[in-house]
Amino acid sequence: MSTLQFNIGKVKISNNKPPLIIPEIGINHNGSLTRAKVLVDSAARAGAKIIKHQTHVPDDEMSYHAKKIKPGNSNKDIFSIIKNASLNENQEFELKEYTEKKGLEYLSTPFSIKSVDRLVEMKVKAFKIGSGECNNVSFVKYVAKKKKPIILSTGMNTLRSINPSVKILKKYQVPFVLLHCTSIYPAPKKLLNLNSIKLLKDKFNCLVGYSDHSKGMQAACASIALGSSIVEKHYVHSHNTSGPDVVCSMNFKQLKYLLKTSSEIYSSL
Repeated sequence: MSTLQFNIGKVKISNNKPPLIIPEIGINHNGSLTRAKVLVDSAARAGAKIIKHQTHVPDDEMSYHAKKIKPGNSNKDIFSIIKNASLNENQEFELKEYTEKKGLEYLSTPFSIKSVDRLVEMKVKAFKIGSGECNNVSFVKYVAKKKKPIILSTGMNTLRSINPSVKILKKYQVPFVLLHCTSIYPAPKKLLNLNSIKLLKDKFNCLVGYSDHSKGMQAACASIALGSSIVEKHYVHSHNTSGPDVVCSMNFKQLKYLLKTSSEIYSSL
């Protein structure tokens, strides 16, 4: 494969350099801006170059049916989880500014049109589209029209259902990365199917990475040997905290380990 690369701000993503490690604070701040800033500080001290958040406007992204659905990693309904763990617009603006003052790039996943528009107003440099919207072609097209790089997770999808979104990204000439993902929290090792990283690369001739929802760091490290240009994993400073995504999150020491080990694995290849 020829060199494929693009930048998110000052951070370069390439198949000819060590992978970009993305700690995702997501909703691990539990709706607290103060706690979100603590997570940014922690990731910065570990050596991260970028932080990923989740931009939620619950009433715009979910129907009333969500109030009756409990995900496997919580005893609360998904609407309540997201409602209680979301930052409002002013808080997210402040978090982005705080992240950038720390020298990190700010990346976020929008889950609705309103959240896309919020991120455009915030002048983000790229978008992450989650697995749940991977085959939502109207949404992918709306984001692609913003002409910013896109990281697209592919959990719960097939090659056939991924293909229309890839065609949209190529049509609008948007730099993109596909992330292999198993959308279970936590994801059992026997269901990770890491060879899909090579399959996605061969099928779509693009940059490919891995979004890890498993416990521990083994899968994240293995994905690098399989050609990941990005490794994304939920992040908490310490596992002595609460939240639906904590179980599959890496902590401060694990992030430091992954940042160091990713370069070593790449060099050894």
